Amino acid sequence: MNRSFALLTALAFLGGCQTFAPSAPDGTPPVEEASPVAQAPKPQVYGAFSQETLLALLTAELAGQRNRFDIALGNYVQQANSTQDAGVAERGFRIAEYLGAEQAALDTALIWAQNAPDSLDAQRAAAVQLARGGRYDEAMVYMEKVLQRQGDTHFDFLALSAAETDPDTRNGLLQSFDRLLVKYPDNGQLLFGKALLLQQDGHPEEALALLEAQAADTDEIAPLLLQARLLQSLKRGEEALPLLETGIRRHPEDKRLRLTYARLLVEQDRLEEAKGEFASLVQQFPEDDDLRFSLALVCLEAEAWREAIVYLEELVERGNHVDAAHYNLARAYEALDEPESALIEYALVGPGNDFLPAQARQAELLFDSQRSEEASARLGKAREMQPDYAIQLYLIESEALAKQQQHERAWLLIQQALGQFPDDLNLLYTRAMLAEKRDDLGQLEQDLRFILEREPDNAMALNALGYTLADRTTRYAEAKTLIEQAHQLNPEDPAILDSLGWVNYRLGNLDEAERFLRQALQRFPDHEVAAHLGEVLWAQGKQREARKVWASALEEQPDSAIVRSTLLRLTGSETL
Repeated sequence: MNRSFALLTALAFLGGCQTFAPSAPDGTPPVEEASPVAQAPKPQVYGAFSQETLLALLTAELAGQRNRFDIALGNYVQQANSTQDAGVAERGFRIAEYLGAEQAALDTALIWAQNAPDSLDAQRAAAVQLARGGRYDEAMVYMEKVLQRQGDTHFDFLALSAAETDPDTRNGLLQSFDRLLVKYPDNGQLLFGKALLLQQDGHPEEALALLEAQAADTDEIAPLLLQARLLQSLKRGEEALPLLETGIRRHPEDKRLRLTYARLLVEQDRLEEAKGEFASLVQQFPEDDDLRFSLALVCLEAEAWREAIVYLEELVERGNHVDAAHYNLARAYEALDEPESALIEYALVGPGNDFLPAQARQAELLFDSQRSEEASARLGKAREMQPDYAIQLYLIESEALAKQQQHERAWLLIQQALGQFPDDLNLLYTRAMLAEKRDDLGQLEQDLRFILEREPDNAMALNALGYTLADRTTRYAEAKTLIEQAHQLNPEDPAILDSLGWVNYRLGNLDEAERFLRQALQRFPDHEVAAHLGEVLWAQGKQREARKVWASALEEQPDSAIVRSTLLRLTGSETL
């Protein structure tokens, strides 16, 4: 290549150096913008560059035009380090930022800031990159330079970027904020950043007091939103509503304010008002299907079934939230007592978060309608079509069969499942529970022991084995040891507390039994726990109190077999 031509071409490319944007509005990679007139560089800026530097930069620009940004970035970083030129460093920084090249972005941002001390953009870029690298003290130095020149800072970014760090790092950053606040006590950006840090450190009261003491200006949306979130976290959501209403009056087009307000109305159980707010948001932002889905869910919560169906069908037509829409359409049709329409919608739910709940609910509807063969056929087909969900689908079907008292069919199904997945612990646990129904305690113990060999801290298996030994055998000491192990792992689990109460009853420790069973019933008002507590009270001579416990359980579940059998065994009658 002719040397003069190469140099002139390089100068032409460098003259457009600032046009290498981090990204275009449509997300396309950064390329040189077309311009009818090339921007000639100032001679003094590039006059000192060597021929090698100019050629390297020319190569970088050509590489960028051909989407070889790795070459472009490598050349710019190298030349930024070599020349310490602010323009070259900025160019390298923009490319690195676009590519997500963190180390290159940090290196070039620092060169840019050091060589362009009057550029607020350069100082901000250095601060942000240092914060991303966890170098918060250094970041604050650059941010203070921006603050001194009355520029917009990113103290909120510094605070948010520290969220995942350790407490000592956050405390150090908080001290840096306090040092700057001594110099700039009324700076809203600093105060907002400090409030964010206090929130992250678990001090919502202090963060709220800081914002309130400075009379957070509702013209600043971010502090107002933070104040509302803090009030919500402190269970003072009703105080946040007027705050947000004021903000909305001043910023009627701001989506964040209106969305926060609508969600807070839902939290406050003001569903009709929330529905109106979400409807207004959808009208204001008709292309936002997340808002449309939220509106549909609020309608479901408000039991506005037909209205919810309209929005959910719109989502299906628009191709957004499709599976969730089908699932919630089915829920709406169930509420309207249209089971056939519900079954159609459940069947349309594809793989994803709603697939298994849809399959479970579909199976329950069919079994309740005495269409068990159809339910099994649908679940079998689902296992063929979605083999990744096969185990869960076996479990759904076996649970539905057991609920219908079809224990033999459930047993055969689990045996079939274990033929395919012989070591799956969930299937083994289910077989153990079915074995108990068949009075096959040997199989139950074998399966639960197998699970505990694989997972010694499996509290569910420990409790199941311990309870069965306490309830169906005289191996009470062994049962108590197993249940106590489970209790150490999950001390608040009501099922384990029930087992602890029952094994103590078997051992004759009636006071301990009553204590644990009362705890279990308080946490989980279940008819089986009530049957156990009533029996312990009866054994203590507290017959009137026992009858009250049983009566309360029968009000909730009149067909409780365990309560009825306990009554018959102890009183001679199934009725009170």
